[in-house]
Amino acid sequence: MAEYNHAVDKDGDLQTDKVTEVVERMGSKDKDRILADFEEFRSYLAKRVKMGEAIGLSEEQLAVTAQKVADYLAEHEEPRNSEEQLLQELWRVGNEEQRHMLAHMLVRLAQNKVQ
Repeated sequence: MAEYNHAVDKDGDLQTDKVTEVVERMGSKDKDRILADFEEFRSYLAKRVKMGEAIGLSEEQLAVTAQKVADYLAEHEEPRNSEEQLLQELWRVGNEEQRHMLAHMLVRLAQNKVQ
């Protein structure tokens, strides 16, 4: 896959402006599979967090990326289970700082899945 298809360039620099574009290119079958079950979503997130850590992204960079993905999901996807419903409601009522902290918590949740 070409470099322009990723949010991280060949030098390992995160380009957060590309996160939404990358998520939008994901096929609907893949999105449905990942979002249908909360444990599947958590496993998917854990793999991506582990990948980000492997290329040297900091927790802050991972949280910023998680926040971009969560913004996209809240705007474009309907919750498919009660856990996603709760996350979406928390996301919608939170201000920018609270959303960023929730993104950090999602990264930590994913990290705990890996361990």
